[in-house]
Amino acid sequence: MYLGIDIGGTKTLVAQFNSAGDIKRQIKFPTPSKYSDFLIQLQKTLSTFDLNKTHLTVTAVPGRLDRKKGKALAYGKLTWGEESIADDIKNATGTKVLIENDANLAGLFEASKLKHKFNRVLYITISTGIGSGFITNGIIDPSFADAEVGQILLEHDGKLQRWEDFASGKAISQMFNKQASEITDNSAWYLISRNIALGLVDLIATLTPEIIVIGGGVGANLRKFEAKLLEELNIFANDMITIPPIKIASEPEEAVIFGCFEFAKKYSK
Repeated sequence: MYLGIDIGGTKTLVAQFNSAGDIKRQIKFPTPSKYSDFLIQLQKTLSTFDLNKTHLTVTAVPGRLDRKKGKALAYGKLTWGEESIADDIKNATGTKVLIENDANLAGLFEASKLKHKFNRVLYITISTGIGSGFITNGIIDPSFADAEVGQILLEHDGKLQRWEDFASGKAISQMFNKQASEITDNSAWYLISRNIALGLVDLIATLTPEIIVIGGGVGANLRKFEAKLLEELNIFANDMITIPPIKIASEPEEAVIFGCFEFAKKYSK
């Protein structure tokens, strides 16, 4: 059995998997603003799980990591300090613990669904912020494991801005006073597509992915703007840049927790 812990900015999901990757039990709870409160809530949640046969826990962390020391250095939207999160979760679970960036894990899962067709898969999550996972030959590419693509500086409205400041779910909500799932106006989706394309084309030119998978809350609505996004991307296509196919994530909002299982399966061997 494996345990996955997906720490999000608003909620945390704890799920227990059998060896086939089926979720046997899962519980969500609001992510506390204080790290000490998170550990207390996690311990309460884990007390309802039978962990006797669980031998590995994978924890998905939003932000920057020191994997060797098992520490989280920054948590994106969470304001927790630099914490020895792997040791703390090991104490809570009594299992070996691995930590990894949440977008990398989501990308690992989505790439596993495409492994017989594509060797270089770029996963982009567009939610409150923008994150990525670049998977090459079935593993998280170590050269880009710490990439923070949402922080790319791009010219927008005549000035340099971070990509996620004008293309993320939070930015979309502020721009239209609606969540992405509520937007039906085609002109709005053209603007959203243009803003997303500005960052994607830089990643395409740099990483040359064979396919791009888009997930997250905005990505879950890809079918509403897929044609518009490709239209915007193709403006930048030339003999040196080929625009790869783009697909919606198979699990737009749950890929991280399934990525925990994929990661555990790979590193428990």
